[in-house]
Amino acid sequence: MNAGAARVGGGCAGASGGEGSPRLVSRSGLVGVGLVFISTFEKQLDAKRRIVAPIEYRTAVAPFDGLFCFPSVEADCIEGGGRALFDSYCALIDEYPFGDPARTALETSVLGGMVQLSFDTAGRITLPESFCELFGLSEWVTVVGLGNRFQIWSREAFRARGQQQRETAQQALLARARLRVHPPAAANE
Repeated sequence: MNAGAARVGGGCAGASGGEGSPRLVSRSGLVGVGLVFISTFEKQLDAKRRIVAPIEYRTAVAPFDGLFCFPSVEADCIEGGGRALFDSYCALIDEYPFGDPARTALETSVLGGMVQLSFDTAGRITLPESFCELFGLSEWVTVVGLGNRFQIWSREAFRARGQQQRETAQQALLARARLRVHPPAAANE
């Protein structure tokens, strides 16, 4: 899968860059504010489970020199991101009162499973062996940008998941279009 690499303002229009790297854009349209991870690309893990983190990802999470990663709670993959992702999950967890079983499950799954991965001098991160075993990550992986986060999948697992996600997205857009054409009647009418 090919992807471009660029830091652009004003949304996705005009994004360009090198082959095989993700693109970063600003949700607000301002470069350097609210940078997000986008694009899908395949990378090869080396024998030590290292993957090169694109310079755009490293820049997006600066000044923190690394990434937060944990087993995703929504899919069979690694989820990762920078401080914005960590803060988003902390805010979500804080919405639940202390002692609530959902809060405890989120704390255990997200915070308890989270590791901070630092970049080495070549810009690589080393994926934890337990994560690689859990999700069958061996030689080739697929990295999928999802806004303020990204996911790392086994290449084979993502091929099936990607197709499912496209079908779900198509159905969601069709349902939304039908609602716009035929809005539901108000309860008071």
